[in-house]
This record gives sequence, structure tokens and C-alpha cells, in this order.
Amino acid sequence: MAEPQAEGHKAEGEVDVEGYKAEIRRTFALVEPISVQAAGIFYPTLWEVDTSTKPLFKDTDMDKQGEKLMKTLGVAVAMLNKMDTLKPILENLGRKHVDYGVTPEMYPSVGKALLITFEKGLGEECTPLTTKAWTWVFGIISSICIAAASEVKPEEKPEEK
Repeated sequence: MAEPQAEGHKAEGEVDVEGYKAEIRRTFALVEPISVQAAGIFYPTLWEVDTSTKPLFKDTDMDKQGEKLMKTLGVAVAMLNKMDTLKPILENLGRKHVDYGVTPEMYPSVGKALLITFEKGLGEECTPLTTKAWTWVFGIISSICIAAASEVKPEEKPEEK
């Protein structure tokens, strides 16, 4: 029997899905108690990474928005092994974000801001494995959201003012 690969690594091109899921759960458990601070890092970081996202929040209660962010991440983490249940939730989230003006081009900025938030919030607890695991899961999340958003018909999109 082959020995398990260290730190979520497998042969080149392979992903250690279970190792990534374990790392996601571990790091989210560390972030959850500091969720208010994490959200306070995330949004200014997002606006710095992608200035086009800031106007989307002009009339938003950022404390409530931070709570929504952390709750959504918590649901995703809790359902890592239940993708059949999580996928429709993410599809609805992707469609809903069209109404807010979110474009597919913004998702990479969100992912980058999320990684920076983990780096700042977790310090040395944020390892290369943390970055790989969250990059992996956010790639899945964003691809589901983007695909669902692309199904929204133009007449369903809000009119520009």
C-alpha cells in the first residue's frame, strides 16, 4: 500500500480532494470565531483588488453583508461532502448575484480577496496547503455560480439606470 502524500499533494496533476476538504474545514474552524474581523478584512481587500466591485456595495449594510459572507462560507464548508445538495444552493446564489451586478470577471477577484483574507486572518496557520485547498474549492464554487448566472436571460437581468 502506498503511503499518503504529505500536505495534500499527490502525483503531478492529481488533487488530494480529501486532504483539501480537511484543510478547508480546519482553516474555516479557525476563521469562524473571528468572522467579524475576517469580513472586515475581506471587503476592503476585494475593493482594493478590484475597484469595479466597490459600487456594488454602495447601499449595503456591511455588517449584515459580512454575516452573509461567513454564513455562506459556513454552508459551503459544511456541505463539502454533499455536492448534490450544495450545487443548487450555489446555482441560486450565482443567479441572485446577477441582480447585484456581479459579472463573471469579478469572481477571480473574490477568490484572490478570500485568499488574502485567510493569509491576514490566520497568519502562519495559513499554509501553502491552505491556499491550494481554498483555491480548489473556490474554483468549484465560482464555476457553478458563473454557469448558473450565464443562464439568466437578458430580459431577466435588471435594467441599467
